[in-house]
Amino acid sequence: MATRVPRIAPSEITPPEVYFSRRALLAGALAAGVSTLARGAGSPPAGAAPLEYTANPRYSVSEAPNRYEEITTYNNFYEFGTDKEDPSENARNFQPRPWSVTIDGEAETRGTFTLEDLLKGQPLEERVYRFRCVEAWSLVVPWVGFPLSSLLARFKPTSRAKYVEFTTLYDPHRMPGQRSSVLAWPYVEGLRMDEAMHPLTLMVVGLYGRVLPNQDGAPLRLIVPWKYGFKGIKSIVRIRFSATQPHTTWSLAAPNEYGFYANVNPAVDHPRWSQATERRIGAPFLAARRPTLLFNGYADEVASLYQGMDLRRYF
Repeated sequence: MATRVPRIAPSEITPPEVYFSRRALLAGALAAGVSTLARGAGSPPAGAAPLEYTANPRYSVSEAPNRYEEITTYNNFYEFGTDKEDPSENARNFQPRPWSVTIDGEAETRGTFTLEDLLKGQPLEERVYRFRCVEAWSLVVPWVGFPLSSLLARFKPTSRAKYVEFTTLYDPHRMPGQRSSVLAWPYVEGLRMDEAMHPLTLMVVGLYGRVLPNQDGAPLRLIVPWKYGFKGIKSIVRIRFSATQPHTTWSLAAPNEYGFYANVNPAVDHPRWSQATERRIGAPFLAARRPTLLFNGYADEVASLYQGMDLRRYF
């Protein structure tokens, strides 16, 4: 794959401290009950299909979630445009069903599976996770999904499988941002196998108890809460088990800015801004920025994955 450098000049990117002013997912998938997190204003639209799920407090933070409107109108999803508001505007008519995902590579079971196939037997749960973007803004999001590990185990990866590679849908007609050469399409991301199998790594199908909105990665996306948001690939159509580290989109486009690991680390700055603090979306504009937490606050759970690694080199 040829390496392309993004054509958005650094001078054109507003610094983060300035730019802020089965049939509806198996008719809800299979689970035991519906969680009722206390919500403030900003509930999902009435037309969004509800999901059946249980709350998982073990893997949820105690912080109040951001409002639905904040989570769904301030997004990075370059397939629908490079401005934060573009995805909510340009993804309105995107049809995420029917949907299928191809499984290939170093696994005993391979093939193309419908979304309904993948969800069958996967009880859904809600986890309230911190979400941290490399641009130094953050959210708290009530995702609905299931552990990625339970899906990957189904395909019986072989002993050669050291990494998992994910690919987003490539369809410029349906995803107008792909008509631009800002990135080398389709979008590709990857995880080391132990990261993919970690119980915090979530395959997401919903938000705020409803089917995942188009602009947030419908119908299937990844969330790895201790990593920067660009690792959370959206609208997944391929999962490949690999013996070698995948060539991921942002690492190819700007390797000095976007490392493969992308672990949230306040001690490793982005070349154009500090990562020591972050701004919580929805907070008053002049509110004090909050300190960035190592591994986004999940250090107790995941630090052992990187024992002995130089996190400045493997950023």
